[in-house]
Amino acid sequence: MGSLFRSETMCLAQLFLQSGTAYECLSALGERGLVQFRDLNQNVSSFQRKFVGEVKRCEELERILVYLVQEINRADIPLPEGETSPPAPPLKQVLEMQEQLQKLEVELREVTKNKEKLRKNLLELIEYTHMLRVTKTFVKRNVEFEPTYEEFPPLENDSLLDYSCMQRLGAKLGFVSGLIHQGKVEAFEKMLWRVCKGYTIVTYAELDESLEDPETGEVIKWYVFLISFWGEQIGHKVKKICDCYHCHVYPYPHTAEEREEIQEGLNTRIQDLYTVLHKTEDYLRQVLCKAAESVYTRVVQVKKMKAIYHMLNMCSIDVTNKCLIAEVWCPEADLHELRRALEEGSVSCLAPQPGIKKRE
Repeated sequence: MGSLFRSETMCLAQLFLQSGTAYECLSALGERGLVQFRDLNQNVSSFQRKFVGEVKRCEELERILVYLVQEINRADIPLPEGETSPPAPPLKQVLEMQEQLQKLEVELREVTKNKEKLRKNLLELIEYTHMLRVTKTFVKRNVEFEPTYEEFPPLENDSLLDYSCMQRLGAKLGFVSGLIHQGKVEAFEKMLWRVCKGYTIVTYAELDESLEDPETGEVIKWYVFLISFWGEQIGHKVKKICDCYHCHVYPYPHTAEEREEIQEGLNTRIQDLYTVLHKTEDYLRQVLCKAAESVYTRVVQVKKMKAIYHMLNMCSIDVTNKCLIAEVWCPEADLHELRRALEEGSVSCLAPQPGIKKRE
């Protein structure tokens, strides 16, 4: 009953570990939780200790595992816990595990990148189809204008806001069409008026449905616009303003036949992209499901492996005898368990048994 009310008798012990078996011995000690290590390298920077490279390797593996868990959660794939507390991986399996995780990360990033690229292309094509559908009702021209450019004659009574005036001007007529965010319409129109001095006609129409932004993935309201302008210099200014306001500009067809041809091509490409995107998503989900089977075990193993190397960095190095010396606090009643754990670690490597020295 005394042990319930007072601490056990502790002793300070020295462990003499062979360099080749130190990892396995500390792994066996860690599974039992018998000892507390003393730092024998307090005056040594953490970047100058012997196993700093191994610690960095564990941190790199942790980064890969965090990425895998994020992608698995994003795909709504359940994470099986597997073993409650798997032991640290043997040294001979560490490099194999590292290669597997690095290869899996590269594959996932490549497939995810291709998926996002396909998705972005699909959203842009959908936007283009909406733009063609809406702008079809903006301008109805019965006469094709000659593609010649002349200087603007002085305007006195002619209004620039009338399409019939374009024929009388004899200037080259150009179009810029696309989509703009709902909140930028007013400022966009004011900027066009100030910069282009009225040599533009701007027509807007709000889309009935919200569309996802290909760049940000946010679902927002869009306005379709069609800008008619006179002259190449005005056209350059209009395009720069569209870039400044992050408009999604798409080519505008000049004839009904060209519009129908573009629309048919877009429909075909959209169907093909849907097919390829679905196959890519299925393959990505298969890879993530396979990774989810072992990711929990890998996370626990890497944490234990990192903890082992942190403990090894607390040991002093005996260069002459090529061994590591550790000092630990341990209950006297558990000294036999301490010896047994060290024996198990050394037996797994077929090495001589490490030594224990009780310090007075």
